[in-house]
Amino acid sequence: MLSGWFLWFILFWVILLIILMSIGGFFMFRKFLKRFPKEDGKSDMDWEEYYLEQTRHLWSKQQKELLEDLVSPVPELFRDVARHKIAGKIGELAIKEKAGDISEDLVIRGYIIATPKRDHKFLQKKLAEREVNMGPYEHLFS
Repeated sequence: MLSGWFLWFILFWVILLIILMSIGGFFMFRKFLKRFPKEDGKSDMDWEEYYLEQTRHLWSKQQKELLEDLVSPVPELFRDVARHKIAGKIGELAIKEKAGDISEDLVIRGYIIATPKRDHKFLQKKLAEREVNMGPYEHLFS
């Protein structure tokens, strides 16, 4: 029979593994939901890919660097996912507005719209560092 410190050691590992598998399962399920087709037959990730492919030629080097700078506060582990989501939203705006190229205004508006509200204070700080006038974008923050 198990007793003493070894019992507590095994119990600790069982609880730790359950917690870690739950966290991993949560993130896998979220990814699954993003890949799940909506009413139109395409998933959120399919639409992101579509908008990226349709607007790839509109991006200038300067705008890519701006996006990279704005995404820099995101932890490196999640940066690629964030960059992809934000670029997809910028592409969506560019297509809806029939833009001839991706402008700084389009990058900033797309970034604000694609960013969760809880992260807006970090975004505002980053825009302030770049000395961007946030007046035209205030309505997007609320």
